[in-house]
Amino acid sequence: MQPGPFWGRMNVNHQDASPPPRSSSYSSTASITNHHPVGHEVRCPGDRCRPEHDRSSFEDQGVLSPLLPGSPPSATHSGNSTEMQDSGMVSFDHEKEAHRINRKMDLHLLPLLSLLYLFNGLDRGNIGNAQTQGFTHDIGALPDDLNLAVSLFFVTFVLFQMPSAAVGQWLGPSTWLPIMMLCWGLVTMIQAFIQGKAALITTRLLIGVFEAGFYPTCIVYLGSFYSRFDLATRIGVFYGQYAIASAFSGALSYAIFQVSHAWLRPWQLLFLVEGVLTCVLGAVAWLWLPAGPRDAWFLSHNEKKFVVDRVGGAESGDVRYSSLTRRDFVETLRDWKLWFVLVFNICASVPATAFSVFLPLIVQGMGYESVEANLMSVPPAVCGAVGLYLFASSSDRHRERGWHIVGALVIALGGLVGVVGSVSNAAKYAALCVFLFGSYVPPPLTVAWLSGNTPTAGKRALVVGANGLGNLAGAIGSQLYRAEYAPGYKLPLLVTLGFVGVALTGYVAYRYTLRAVNARRAAIRKLKSAEQIETERVDTVRHADRKWVFVYDL
Repeated sequence: MQPGPFWGRMNVNHQDASPPPRSSSYSSTASITNHHPVGHEVRCPGDRCRPEHDRSSFEDQGVLSPLLPGSPPSATHSGNSTEMQDSGMVSFDHEKEAHRINRKMDLHLLPLLSLLYLFNGLDRGNIGNAQTQGFTHDIGALPDDLNLAVSLFFVTFVLFQMPSAAVGQWLGPSTWLPIMMLCWGLVTMIQAFIQGKAALITTRLLIGVFEAGFYPTCIVYLGSFYSRFDLATRIGVFYGQYAIASAFSGALSYAIFQVSHAWLRPWQLLFLVEGVLTCVLGAVAWLWLPAGPRDAWFLSHNEKKFVVDRVGGAESGDVRYSSLTRRDFVETLRDWKLWFVLVFNICASVPATAFSVFLPLIVQGMGYESVEANLMSVPPAVCGAVGLYLFASSSDRHRERGWHIVGALVIALGGLVGVVGSVSNAAKYAALCVFLFGSYVPPPLTVAWLSGNTPTAGKRALVVGANGLGNLAGAIGSQLYRAEYAPGYKLPLLVTLGFVGVALTGYVAYRYTLRAVNARRAAIRKLKSAEQIETERVDTVRHADRKWVFVYDL
């Protein structure tokens, strides 16, 4: 009998997907291998053997597929067979088993994690719904104090992303996620009774601290269960709750604002209901979430082994989440691809982060009453969630990130032009739905892109945490959509249009830069012997993706 969720939760042997370096052999004994006679053509399902993705998961210090173009013949086989791992060249039986186990994990992990992130978005953005009911007036603050408080929220939210992600790597996500939820849920309830500007700013700063590490910790947690080209779809479903949060927040607010209470104002009731539900879900997560694949109570012994091996699992021993090294920190700071794309990720994130708070106010400016505005903010947010899921699933299916992000930005740009240029409110509203359809795609696909291109677990946690600096877009958005620009918000929308245009240009440049690096490394490999390639694979002179045997996903 499989242990129940409580006993699975109590097992604290956190697993890390990063095994110790190996000194020989291109293949992982923990991987599923196919054997092909030397000289015979290797056939793959679909279009999954394109050169730009023809590499291993690199979880074992950067093993490349020995079938990489330019690899010496001696590196392409072992004895009379070719061995491959996670390069897309896998048997149909392996893919069928992976699909079955993925669906099992989707059923037991994704719904709860998505619900947790939904409430993360609710408690972050509910202040916009509260403002439609005179929140700042009731607490003795000014409307612009709301913008200041939202901006300062993103200060602590950004500054604590990497430290909180590191704590999550140390304690284990299954422990750290519930703790964070309980903390920000309590502060959300306290927010119902604050008075004055100082109290408003204090509560928003605290919510920023406690929410900071939630998203990166969840991404690292999901990455320990799913292989890299199964991950974007799950991140899409997960991150889609950020868009759904806007829709659900609007619907929930609409329902709560219909309730009359003897001594609680509608916005106070909103904060209390959402805060209590957050704490309850935090307690459920504490009991439900397994520490890692090895402790997943809903998987059989063989299924656990399959997941650990497929994601790049350790061959032996008890590898823990706390596998952070000094070199992980140094290499993260030196990671050019992180800082390169971060600038454009910030630009691309301005619409999603700003509209998660100010969407009800923007809709209200289209002629809807305050209560109606909360309800009418639901369809555009749902469009954002649908667009994200479609793009994320397509990205995994085609094993491509860059052009999917660019395509989404083109749609967002077109929709935003429609919002700014349309005369009638109906046309503006329709264009807003198109705009949000593409707006939520870039941030989660960027984190999936960075995660897939960061092969070691410790550095990956820090890179995902550092990518949280993209939430600086929230501080920008909160200063853009000020009350003085209501009800049309034309200038803020024009500035947002500029940010989307810069992001579009930047992501195209980023993809071509990675492609150029791959070409340069391929040229280097052609000049190297099998022994030199093997030495590069296992030595520590260059770390992780800095090795010239590593090929970046595009």
